[in-house]
Amino acid sequence: MTDLPTSRRKPKAPVLTIGGRPIKPATLMMGHGYDPQLSEGALKPPIFLTSTFAFESAAAGKRHFEGITGKRPGGAEGLVYSRFNGPNQEILEDRLSVWDQAEDSLVFSSGMSAIATLLLAYCSQGDVIVHSGPLYAATETYIARALSRFGIGYVDFPAGATLAELEAALARAHDLAKQQGGKVAMIYLESPANPTNALVDIEAVAQARLNVLGSAEVAPIAIDNTFLGPLWQQPLLHGADIVVYSLTKYAGGHSDLVAGGLSGSNLWMAPIRALRNTMGTILDPYTSWMLLRSLETVELRMTRAGENAAKVCAFLAQHPKVDGLGYLGAIADPRQQDIFNRHCTGAGSTFSLFIKGGEAESFRFLDSLSIAKLAVSLGGTETLASHPAAMTHLSVPDARKAMLGITDNLVRVSIGIEDADDLIADFDQALALV
Repeated sequence: MTDLPTSRRKPKAPVLTIGGRPIKPATLMMGHGYDPQLSEGALKPPIFLTSTFAFESAAAGKRHFEGITGKRPGGAEGLVYSRFNGPNQEILEDRLSVWDQAEDSLVFSSGMSAIATLLLAYCSQGDVIVHSGPLYAATETYIARALSRFGIGYVDFPAGATLAELEAALARAHDLAKQQGGKVAMIYLESPANPTNALVDIEAVAQARLNVLGSAEVAPIAIDNTFLGPLWQQPLLHGADIVVYSLTKYAGGHSDLVAGGLSGSNLWMAPIRALRNTMGTILDPYTSWMLLRSLETVELRMTRAGENAAKVCAFLAQHPKVDGLGYLGAIADPRQQDIFNRHCTGAGSTFSLFIKGGEAESFRFLDSLSIAKLAVSLGGTETLASHPAAMTHLSVPDARKAMLGITDNLVRVSIGIEDADDLIADFDQALALV
């Protein structure tokens, strides 16, 4: 059997077309990046469980390692060692890049390993990270506690910040970086934010970077797109440089794997790839193969879940024991609605449900659910509900939780693909017991 020629360092082919029109991502998920004739005619890619790959010659081995180590630009021209690349991972990366119209994608062993590798690739001692808030608690903890041990500072701003507020945050970060002998290394966003669903104005962030730092070629803008991606938001089209995913969520979609991904231009991805090669945070072949399966149905799953969420939220909005919803299909704030209109093509299926009362009432609701499962995570085929203040964001200081709106009556809900009427009945009976 012949090894798959899956080098991602050679120029990408033009967008595939049929009858003069581009083939859509949902179609490309069925075979893009894979030729069955190179794998004994197997319709689906085999799982390549191998640690290393045989070189066709010693000269080829040298050439590949020159690419891997950076002695020659362009990276490896073929398969080398599973810490660097592999057929399953490279086919997955090809397909993941389709959704965001990215030049390159990289996959990782978890969402946090993707985020950690990203930040380490760009941040040095004395540097400053500018980030929106709230963030996923592990991301915020990593920036505030882990990276600070190595002299890396941060400045944050609220998700809905205006252009003037963004410029002020970047100016503070620039001043802090000068004091520390570093630079503004990265602007890190999460939109919608976890768990409030607050949106960040990506276009305003890009403009603020240009206004304050003077160039778009410094301080890449990275954005966690897990809540809406890859279907309902394409941040690279609005000024972001790198898109971050917990592929565990909607991309995986079955609550049976853990993975992370990054997508962006070759310019920004090259340093991350080099560090991933060194650290070994690449995703394993089997999980990559599972994600290839999942991407075939991601549009169907997300569409059904989004339709269900719209029906469930229409019911919840009228319920007397509900104090409010953080749902992108029913935004009250005009600025947030403006951001949504410019950046998003769908409201998603993960939202915040505010129960009248506090922790006790929220716990009673969660404990009374029957169809929906009490579990953290989101984006699976099943409906999940959790209590961020007491679970995923427990490590966030109470004062900061209060500032960010992560209250004791906030329940995060991820709607699945069950029957919407059954979900409504389940929420109704659980609320009746509050």
